[in-house]
Amino acid sequence: MPNVGPIEIFLVLLVALIVFGPKKLPELGKSLGRGISEFRGTISGESPAPAAPAPEVEAKTADTRA
Repeated sequence: MPNVGPIEIFLVLLVALIVFGPKKLPELGKSLGRGISEFRGTISGESPAPAAPAPEVEAKTADTRA
């Protein structure tokens, strides 16, 4: 398996910057980090506390129930 050096990493980051743009890149990084942490939690058997639903989602479901 070939080694990945700093030049290759730089080229991949440069291509990602060109393809996705500077505004979208931080959002992609956040979602990738959340996905990795969720994957690690699933593998290790830890289950994080479920997130509370957003207020607008609760309001929409309350409207549909009425």
